[in-house]
Amino acid sequence: MVLYNLTINIDKATEREWLNWMRFELVPQFMETGLPLAVKILRLLTEVENGGETYTFQFSFKGRIDYFRFNKLHADELLGKLQQQYSNQYVLFQSLLEEV
Repeated sequence: MVLYNLTINIDKATEREWLNWMRFELVPQFMETGLPLAVKILRLLTEVENGGETYTFQFSFKGRIDYFRFNKLHADELLGKLQQQYSNQYVLFQSLLEEV
């Protein structure tokens, strides 16, 4: 099992609208690819004051092959939608984690 983790710090002025958009539009599109098995959405509680709020979106994949297929076929398009919708309002950090 691997986790594709998106950590996003979003401007507080846009947070509520952005979170709804992520939950009800973008995350379902990730899941519709049929490659992630599940997703967890978490909010960081130990936030450093920086004018934003930080969330993580953790997508579970059966293995690296499924993740790499997702990354090759879908990630650029889906993350492009985030950029198009909320450019200059967020900072994004991606990581890939392996369950041990």
